Amino acid sequence: MALDKPYLDVPGTTIFDAEQSRKGYWLNQFCMSLIKADNRIRFKANERAYLDEWAMTEEQKLAVLARDLNWCIRLGGNIYFLAKIGSTDGKSFQQMAGSMTGMTEEEYRNMMINGGRSANGNRVIGEDGDAQAHRQPQGQGQVLPQAAAVKKGT
Repeated sequence: MALDKPYLDVPGTTIFDAEQSRKGYWLNQFCMSLIKADNRIRFKANERAYLDEWAMTEEQKLAVLARDLNWCIRLGGNIYFLAKIGSTDGKSFQQMAGSMTGMTEEEYRNMMINGGRSANGNRVIGEDGDAQAHRQPQGQGQVLPQAAAVKKGT
Protein backbone atom coordinates (compact mmCIF):
# COMPACT_ATOMS: atom_id res chain seq x y z
CA MET A 1 0.00 0.00 0.00
CA ALA A 2 1.53 3.28 -1.12
CA LEU A 3 1.81 6.09 1.36
CA ASP A 4 -0.28 9.17 0.48
CA LYS A 5 2.08 12.13 0.08
CA PRO A 6 0.04 15.30 -0.42
CA TYR A 7 3.17 17.34 0.32
CA LEU A 8 4.73 16.45 -3.03
CA ASP A 9 2.80 19.33 -4.63
CA VAL A 10 4.87 22.14 -3.04
CA PRO A 11 6.87 23.99 -5.71
CA GLY A 12 10.61 24.15 -5.22
CA THR A 13 10.50 21.73 -2.29
CA THR A 14 11.80 18.21 -1.91
CA ILE A 15 10.58 16.74 1.36
CA PHE A 16 13.20 14.62 3.09
CA ASP A 17 10.91 11.79 4.09
CA ALA A 18 11.70 8.12 4.73
CA GLU A 19 11.81 7.34 1.00
CA GLN A 20 14.27 10.18 0.30
CA SER A 21 16.31 9.11 3.31
CA ARG A 22 16.66 5.57 1.96
CA LYS A 23 17.49 6.82 -1.53
CA GLY A 24 20.22 9.14 -0.25
CA TYR A 25 21.64 7.05 2.58
CA TRP A 26 25.13 6.52 1.09
CA LEU A 27 25.29 10.02 -0.39
CA ASN A 28 24.59 11.46 3.04
CA GLN A 29 27.05 9.09 4.71
CA PHE A 30 29.73 10.28 2.29
CA CYS A 31 28.90 13.89 3.19
CA MET A 32 29.16 13.11 6.91
CA SER A 33 32.61 11.62 6.34
CA LEU A 34 33.77 15.14 5.40
CA ILE A 35 33.52 16.15 9.05
CA LYS A 36 36.98 14.64 9.50
CA ALA A 37 39.91 16.70 8.20
CA ASP A 38 41.74 13.61 6.92
CA ASN A 39 38.73 12.66 4.80
CA ARG A 40 38.41 16.19 3.38
CA ILE A 41 42.07 16.05 2.36
CA ARG A 42 41.61 12.63 0.74
CA PHE A 43 38.47 13.79 -1.07
CA LYS A 44 40.08 16.96 -2.43
CA ALA A 45 43.19 15.02 -3.53
CA ASN A 46 41.17 12.64 -5.75
CA GLU A 47 37.45 13.25 -5.63
CA ARG A 48 36.45 10.42 -7.94
CA ALA A 49 38.55 7.82 -6.12
CA TYR A 50 37.13 8.90 -2.77
CA LEU A 51 33.56 8.80 -4.07
CA ASP A 52 34.18 5.30 -5.48
CA GLU A 53 34.76 4.10 -1.91
CA TRP A 54 31.08 4.72 -1.19
CA ALA A 55 28.07 2.63 -2.28
CA MET A 56 26.51 5.64 -3.98
CA THR A 57 24.85 5.46 -7.37
CA GLU A 58 26.83 6.69 -10.35
CA GLU A 59 24.35 9.54 -10.73
CA GLN A 60 24.91 10.61 -7.10
CA LYS A 61 28.66 10.64 -7.70
CA LEU A 62 28.24 12.75 -10.84
CA ALA A 63 25.99 15.18 -8.97
CA VAL A 64 28.65 15.61 -6.26
CA LEU A 65 31.41 16.07 -8.83
CA ALA A 66 29.30 18.72 -10.56
CA ARG A 67 28.56 20.36 -7.19
CA ASP A 68 24.92 20.47 -8.30
CA LEU A 69 23.18 20.46 -4.94
CA ASN A 70 19.70 20.54 -6.48
CA TRP A 71 20.57 17.34 -8.32
CA CYS A 72 21.95 15.85 -5.09
CA ILE A 73 18.70 16.67 -3.30
CA ARG A 74 16.62 14.99 -6.02
CA LEU A 75 18.83 11.91 -5.48
CA GLY A 76 18.16 11.77 -1.74
CA GLY A 77 20.66 14.25 -0.38
CA ASN A 78 19.70 16.26 2.68
CA ILE A 79 20.90 19.86 2.84
CA TYR A 80 22.23 19.36 6.38
CA PHE A 81 24.62 16.72 5.05
CA LEU A 82 25.25 18.36 1.67
CA ALA A 83 26.46 21.52 3.44
CA LYS A 84 29.63 19.59 4.29
CA ILE A 85 30.54 19.52 0.59
CA GLY A 86 30.29 23.30 0.42
CA SER A 87 32.27 23.66 3.60
CA THR A 88 34.96 21.38 2.16
CA ASP A 89 35.10 23.73 -0.84
CA GLY A 90 35.39 26.76 1.47
CA LYS A 91 31.89 28.05 0.74
CA SER A 92 29.42 29.56 3.16
CA PHE A 93 25.93 28.16 3.43
CA GLN A 94 24.62 31.37 1.86
CA GLN A 95 26.87 30.85 -1.17
CA MET A 96 25.65 27.28 -1.50
CA ALA A 97 21.98 28.15 -1.11
CA GLY A 98 22.35 31.01 -3.55
CA SER A 99 23.82 28.63 -6.12
CA MET A 100 20.76 26.42 -5.71
CA THR A 101 18.36 29.27 -6.44
CA GLY A 102 20.28 31.11 -9.15
CA MET A 103 20.93 34.01 -6.78
CA THR A 104 24.17 35.56 -5.65
CA GLU A 105 25.16 35.17 -2.02
CA GLU A 106 24.03 38.75 -1.37
CA GLU A 107 20.69 38.31 -3.16
CA TYR A 108 20.00 35.11 -1.19
CA ARG A 109 20.97 36.72 2.12
CA ASN A 110 18.76 39.75 1.43
CA MET A 111 15.82 37.53 0.47
CA MET A 112 16.15 35.60 3.73
CA ILE A 113 16.56 38.76 5.84
CA ASN A 114 13.36 40.04 4.24
CA GLY A 115 11.41 36.92 5.20
CA GLY A 116 12.17 34.51 2.37
CA ARG A 117 10.02 33.78 -0.65
CA SER A 118 6.38 34.76 -0.50
CA ALA A 119 3.88 31.95 -0.13
CA ASN A 120 1.61 33.81 -2.56
CA GLY A 121 1.56 31.86 -5.80
CA ASN A 122 3.81 29.17 -4.34
CA ARG A 123 1.49 27.00 -2.29
CA VAL A 124 1.05 24.28 -4.93
CA ILE A 125 2.59 23.44 -8.27
CA GLY A 126 0.91 25.29 -11.11
CA GLU A 127 0.40 28.67 -9.46
CA ASP A 128 2.29 31.72 -10.70
CA GLY A 129 4.74 32.46 -7.89
CA ASP A 130 8.48 32.95 -8.09
CA ALA A 131 9.28 29.50 -6.65
CA GLN A 132 7.50 27.69 -9.49
CA ALA A 133 9.83 25.51 -11.58
CA HIS A 134 9.37 27.49 -14.79
CA ARG A 135 10.66 30.60 -12.97
CA GLN A 136 13.78 28.92 -11.58
CA PRO A 137 17.17 28.76 -13.30
CA GLN A 138 17.35 25.02 -12.66
CA GLY A 139 13.98 24.51 -14.40
CA GLN A 140 12.01 21.33 -13.90
CA GLY A 141 14.75 19.00 -12.79
CA GLN A 142 16.95 19.56 -15.84
CA VAL A 143 20.67 19.03 -15.49
CA LEU A 144 22.64 22.26 -15.20
CA PRO A 145 25.47 22.87 -17.75
CA GLN A 146 28.25 22.07 -15.26
CA ALA A 147 26.55 18.77 -14.45
CA ALA A 148 26.22 17.93 -18.13
CA ALA A 149 29.96 18.57 -18.54
CA VAL A 150 30.71 16.11 -15.73
CA LYS A 151 28.44 13.53 -17.34
CA LYS A 152 30.34 13.92 -20.63
CA GLY A 153 33.68 13.71 -18.82
CA THR A 154 34.83 17.22 -19.72
